[in-house]
Amino acid sequence: MIEQRIIPHLWFNDQALEAVRFYTRVFEDSAIIHVTKLEDTPSGDCDLIVFALSGFQFMAINGGPYFKPNPSISFFVNFDPSSDPHAKEHLDRLWDKLSEGGTILMQLGEYPFSSHYGWVQDAYGVSWQLILTKDEGEPRPKIIPSLMFTNKVNGKAEEACLFYQTVFKQSRMGEIARYPGGMDPNLEGSAMFLDFMLEGQWFAAMDSAYEHPFSFNEGISLMIECESQAEVDYYWQNLSSDAESEQCGWLKDRYGLSWQVTARKTDEMLFEGTQQQRNRMSKALLQMKKIDIAELEKAFVNQE
Repeated sequence: MIEQRIIPHLWFNDQALEAVRFYTRVFEDSAIIHVTKLEDTPSGDCDLIVFALSGFQFMAINGGPYFKPNPSISFFVNFDPSSDPHAKEHLDRLWDKLSEGGTILMQLGEYPFSSHYGWVQDAYGVSWQLILTKDEGEPRPKIIPSLMFTNKVNGKAEEACLFYQTVFKQSRMGEIARYPGGMDPNLEGSAMFLDFMLEGQWFAAMDSAYEHPFSFNEGISLMIECESQAEVDYYWQNLSSDAESEQCGWLKDRYGLSWQVTARKTDEMLFEGTQQQRNRMSKALLQMKKIDIAELEKAFVNQE
């Protein structure tokens, strides 16, 4: 099993724990792994939660009303009839639960690319694409993050995926389907769907030329778990493209996608330390743009 180095991070106002409890009830093979609290941040007291859905790890935070998830990043949930004879029924069951109180973006039904597919934004604002996969080609994992390139970055999905493959190891392109002519306003030849691997993990992407009231934002970011300061420096140098967005380990790349470049060791301290240690680390982090592992460790042990 591939170690998950890139972890989707979901931003909620004050419903993170409620949302995570819901997700871990409705997805199979799911669990809350860690829950911790950061006190006296600019957003007040924040719950920070690590959880897994169908074996895929996420993180969530109560960060206040500043950002909301939107469909520019969604999550494919693959149901494979070749390994699960009841895949369609399981898809329908999850669809019913995720749809309750949510917004249907594409109705559940038959499409040229799948006999059973639907796209829904749930009651907490997170978007899911449920799909009955075809019994052909290389298998894909149960959950795959999907990036939709809209507005100013429409038409750049393939370019972005190739760029990310120059930054991350264990990377390669998977399948690609292009828009044919006559599907205006989408440009002929742009990416109708593609998938690609980074750090051994699968991601998907698409272009959409329709007018959308959303684009990439901090509501869903991708968190990179680094092993050393050298790795932190490497990803920061290669990804950051907007100095004004740099803060607390967050950055935006040339396509507007938000990343968090963090360190596995400091993340572990956030969940294992005392409340006072976590608060000191959080206070130190708020003074940083790119994280400094040594300084965060000093704050944790209260060294002046």
